[in-house]
Amino acid sequence: MAKRRKHGDGSVRLRKDGRWEGRIVISYDEKGLPRTKNVLAKTKGECVEKLKALQESLAAPAPEVPKPGISLGNWLDHWYQDYKKANLRPNTQMSYERRIYQHIIPALGNIQLDKLTAGDIQQFYTGLKQSGRRLRTELYGEGLSDQTVRGIHTTLHAALDKAVEEKLIFRNPADSCKLPPAKSREMKVLVPEEIQRLLIQAKEDGCYELLLLELATGLRRGEILALHWDNLNFRTGALRVERQVHRVKGELVVSPPKTKAGNRTVLLPAPVLNVLQSYKQTVRSRWMFPSSVKEDAPVDPAAVRKRLQTVLDRAECKRLRFHDLRHTFATASLEHGMDIKPLSTIIGHVSSTTTLNTYAHITDAMRQNAADKIDRGIGRAEPKPMRESASRKPAPSTFQARKRQRRKPGTGCVSRINDHLWEGRYSPIINGQRMARNVYAKTEAECEMKLAELIREIKEEIAAAKEHRKPDNLAG
Repeated sequence: MAKRRKHGDGSVRLRKDGRWEGRIVISYDEKGLPRTKNVLAKTKGECVEKLKALQESLAAPAPEVPKPGISLGNWLDHWYQDYKKANLRPNTQMSYERRIYQHIIPALGNIQLDKLTAGDIQQFYTGLKQSGRRLRTELYGEGLSDQTVRGIHTTLHAALDKAVEEKLIFRNPADSCKLPPAKSREMKVLVPEEIQRLLIQAKEDGCYELLLLELATGLRRGEILALHWDNLNFRTGALRVERQVHRVKGELVVSPPKTKAGNRTVLLPAPVLNVLQSYKQTVRSRWMFPSSVKEDAPVDPAAVRKRLQTVLDRAECKRLRFHDLRHTFATASLEHGMDIKPLSTIIGHVSSTTTLNTYAHITDAMRQNAADKIDRGIGRAEPKPMRESASRKPAPSTFQARKRQRRKPGTGCVSRINDHLWEGRYSPIINGQRMARNVYAKTEAECEMKLAELIREIKEEIAAAKEHRKPDNLAG
C-alpha cells in the first residue's frame, strides 16, 4: 500500500504522459475553492524534491511575535489573522470569527495575556451558558448550547497554546477549566417499514428519486445535490462523486469534497439504475437534481431539508435529519454483512477507524450475535432470545400516500424546522424584488396565526406605499 502523505505536504501523482505532478493548496478563495500550485518532473523522487522546494519558497515569513504585556484581545486577533485564517475554508473562518470577535474578545479581550486565569475563563464559560446568545433569544433562550461553548473553548485553548509556544505565558490557563459534557448527537435510523412509507410518500411529493438514491448510497447531502448526469455511467452503474454543494455567506457554492476520500466511485444496484434512467427523461438539466427556481443550478440544501421533514411527517415516520438517511444506509449495510473497509470507502470516510467509531454500537451488536451463535453451537447453552433486527424483510406496506394540499396563492407557507419549532414564510414581490419575511412558533396552529398577521401587516404596508405614490399625494 502506498504511504499516505502527511496533511499539508501536498499530493503527488503520475500523469498519463508519464511525468510526475506535485500539487499543493496554498489558500482558499471567497467561495471555498482551493487555490493550488504545481510542479512537474520525470521521476517521483525529483517531483517530491521540487514540491518541497515550492513549499519552502511560498512559506510566508514567520509573523513577528508580540512583546509581553499584550492583551488577550490583541493576541487573539494576531493569532487568528497571522497563523490560522489563510488555511481555513470560508465557512470555518466564519466560525472562528464568531467565537473570537462576538464572544471571547468582548468578554475577556481587555485582560492582559499573562494575567489571564483559569477562574476568568471558567466564569466566562458559565456566563455563556446562562446568557451568551446574541440572536433569536425568544426562540432558543438566552444561553448557548454545550456544543457551542465547547467550540469556543477549543478556539481559545488553541490560541493560548500558541502563546505558550511563543513563551508569552508559562502555561495554558484553559487546561484546568471544566467544560460542559460532550453530548454525541443521537443517531436515528429508519426501520424497513418506515423506509417503505417514506418512499411511497416521496413519490407523491416529487422527491422519490433523490431519497431512493440517498438510501442506496449514503452520500452526504451536499454530495448528492452536486451530481451531474455525466457522473453516472448507466452501462456499468458507476457513480462518480467529485464535488459538493454548500453555502458560503448565504450563497450556494459548488466545490471539491472536503477530503481526498470524498472523491470516490459508488456502484448502484440495477433497480436504482432503472429508476434513474426513467427519471432522466423528465429532467432538462446537467444537474441530476436541479433547482426549480434558478436556472442551471442544483436544488438548495435547505429546500431539501424542509422537503424531507414534510415527507417524514406525512409518512408517519420519526423525525430525523437528512444525514440520518446516511446512517440508515450504513447501518443496513453492516447488518447485511458488509465489511467495514468497503463501507468506509463507499461513504467517503478518511479511514476505517472513523467508520468503526461512528457505528461502534452496530458492530458491537453484530459481535454479540456472533458470540451467541457460537455459544449455542459449541457450548450447547440455552438459546437466548434474539432481538428484532432492522435487517428483516418487511411485509408489503399497506400505507397510502397523503395527497399534497396546495396552499392558496398569497397565503405563504408553513414548515416544521425541528421537534419544537415551526417556521412561517411570506415572500411578496415589492418593487420588482422578492422580499422574504419569516415568523416562528412552537406549534403549527400558532405559526399559522402569526403568519396570517404578518401577511396582513405587509399588505397594509404595500397598500400605504402605493397610496403615497399616487399623483395627488405627490402634488400635495
